[in-house]
Amino acid sequence: MLLSLALWLQTLSPDFGFFRVFQYLTFRAVMAAMTALLIGVALGPWVIRRLTELKIGQPVRGYAMETHLSKSGTPTMGGVLVLLAIAIATLLWFDLSNRFVWIVMLVTFGFGAIGWVDDWRKVVNKDPEGMRSREKYFWQSVIGLVAALMLVFSISESSNARAWELFVEWVSSGFTIDLPHTTQLFVPFFKEVAYPLGVLGFVVLSYLVIVGASNAVNLTDGLDGLAIMPVIMVGSALGVFAYVTGSSVFSKYLLFPHIPGAGELLVFCAAMAGAGLAFLWFNAHPAQVFMGDVGALALGGALGTIAVIVRQEMVLAIMGGVFVAEALSVMAQVLYFKYTKRRYGEGRRLLRMAPLHHHFEKSGWAETQVVVRFWIITMLLCLVGLASLKLR
Repeated sequence: MLLSLALWLQTLSPDFGFFRVFQYLTFRAVMAAMTALLIGVALGPWVIRRLTELKIGQPVRGYAMETHLSKSGTPTMGGVLVLLAIAIATLLWFDLSNRFVWIVMLVTFGFGAIGWVDDWRKVVNKDPEGMRSREKYFWQSVIGLVAALMLVFSISESSNARAWELFVEWVSSGFTIDLPHTTQLFVPFFKEVAYPLGVLGFVVLSYLVIVGASNAVNLTDGLDGLAIMPVIMVGSALGVFAYVTGSSVFSKYLLFPHIPGAGELLVFCAAMAGAGLAFLWFNAHPAQVFMGDVGALALGGALGTIAVIVRQEMVLAIMGGVFVAEALSVMAQVLYFKYTKRRYGEGRRLLRMAPLHHHFEKSGWAETQVVVRFWIITMLLCLVGLASLKLR
């Protein structure tokens, strides 16, 4: 929005030439981060107060950790603060004509709406389980598949019009068409190792990454500050990949696929980092507010969508290793319990408690130890992911 205003002012008079700084992507990214951070810190107390007045308190499951019982009643749905700060900062500082940012916004706030309904049912209906899994996955799948279909043609072409023409051509050809190399699955740390996916393969992979990342972040959001800091670090690292991928110079030098317009995602990533830091101000132990599904599902979906656009799905799995481990721990626990119940007549647990962070709590780690150590692991994994920029 401000970019359009700056360009308009420059056309009016040469005296407004200093507004050319708005054309620099890095400047707008820094300003988006600052804007989101200030909005989040300023509105945080009011949001927490309103959530408290509405009695939107976190219900605690009966089988939860004993040490978490004291958290019952802490305001939840604090993710609305994160989404509000992201929305305002992004709309102010990004190029409104960029289709990639709009797609990421669609996924982010679509998943946020699902999380809102889930959290609302937990609070209003006093149901700790919230939205049932099948219903939640259905709506996630709808949004994920729509986004995947939009992305496969948006990434293949450099303009909105050409993307639509490619879609029409795909339908007319009987759903068989060759896609450019930018839609291939790229393997990190190798210069020329990539696998063609085709439209169907791309859509399936994108769907799995978007929905999988959303649920993985949601499963990680179980301790004060545990999920939001890894989201900040992984999102910031993806912003670097977006900047490289969107630059014809850097992408050519580093042997990355050049995707025109992808660099604008740096603004969204910066806004997400700023909003996340603002939320962490209130979510640090002991938390004054919890993110809730409205924030966790949305931020996870955003990370997955950005990774698909910049063609770094595998790097996301590396940098988001904590999210992956949390999701796998739940899957392993459930499968092992079902297997042992069927074989021995009594279900057994692989971990002391799932997700993984609860296993370490049961093992004697303090909550803050688990959180900070998972932060350190994420920082290390993000550095490994960023190393793939040059180590190829």
